[in-house]
Amino acid sequence: MTTRKKAAYERTKLIIQIPCLNEAETLPVTLADLPRAVAGFDKVEWLVIDDGSTDGTAEVARNSGVDHVLQLEHNQGLARAFMAGIEYALKCGATVIVNTDADNQYSASCIQELVKPIIDKQALIVVGTRPVSEIEHFSAAKKLLQQLGSWVVKVVSGTDVEDAPSGFRAIHRDAAIRLNVFNDYTYTLETIIQAGRKGIPITSVPVKVNAYLRPSRLMSGIGSYVCRSILTILRIFIIYKPLVFFAILGFTVALPAIFFILRFLVFFLMGSGDGHIQSLVVAEGLLALAGIIVVGGILANLVSTNRLLLEDLRMRSLRAEIKASEQDKAPGKLTRAGHRRSVVSTQSIE
Repeated sequence: MTTRKKAAYERTKLIIQIPCLNEAETLPVTLADLPRAVAGFDKVEWLVIDDGSTDGTAEVARNSGVDHVLQLEHNQGLARAFMAGIEYALKCGATVIVNTDADNQYSASCIQELVKPIIDKQALIVVGTRPVSEIEHFSAAKKLLQQLGSWVVKVVSGTDVEDAPSGFRAIHRDAAIRLNVFNDYTYTLETIIQAGRKGIPITSVPVKVNAYLRPSRLMSGIGSYVCRSILTILRIFIIYKPLVFFAILGFTVALPAIFFILRFLVFFLMGSGDGHIQSLVVAEGLLALAGIIVVGGILANLVSTNRLLLEDLRMRSLRAEIKASEQDKAPGKLTRAGHRRSVVSTQSIE
């Protein structure tokens, strides 16, 4: 490959991805605001991930001029759709990937500010911070849970991201290739925690939001949202801080045992210890249970370490796939028949 052709192929590319599930009505509104040029990038492309829609979302995307439409065979959830888009965008040569929602919640005019810290080499991941307290259609409970979730993520990840549940974010390819989400419900919290644990530079910038367009697909009701949020937060602690989580749980179980032991000692010193042996029996059982919980925490910590090794293997495999894809799409590459191949934008994957 000549130097001129190589330079042309390595142009910086921004891919804006939108995970979708039955967004035929709202998608055109969202796409109408997306930019086709962003300072700092030679090329801007759009990617729609159709997560098993049944309303013709993919066809609407194609008719709206979307460069890439990735169709999943069935509904797999927002987190999996997000990760499928990330891997697809990387194989399409993305330098930076911007993720936004199909409900037009986030103002596309802020994309330039969102990618600026990456262009300036200040971060590899940038999360858009919404003015949550000013969003009228957010209930008080939802605002409180958003703040709680952000606080938990700060504690676990050691980052300063103010709006952890925000899906409006920019991710450099060097960071994207290292992310791996296991949560089926949402990717927002887990990706930030992984960035913190892996030492990936991450920051936040304030962004604007648009007018309310439709109800959230992740929140069927406040009760469901509360339960899912609590379970997500607990799962985060168990996966990423297993030893701390089980140590706290073990201490919580052992604390009543201390009370029963002190109770027995008080009666023993009063000369009636024989009638309160049951306190020692209960304390012994609680201490044994606490010990089992702590051992479970140690085992979970070992599993967590093994997960890091598996993530490293996945990263290496993905890098090899991306490299092979780049070589396959390089300008001037010859097929076996000796004909030149051009870079073709795949419109769907069946």
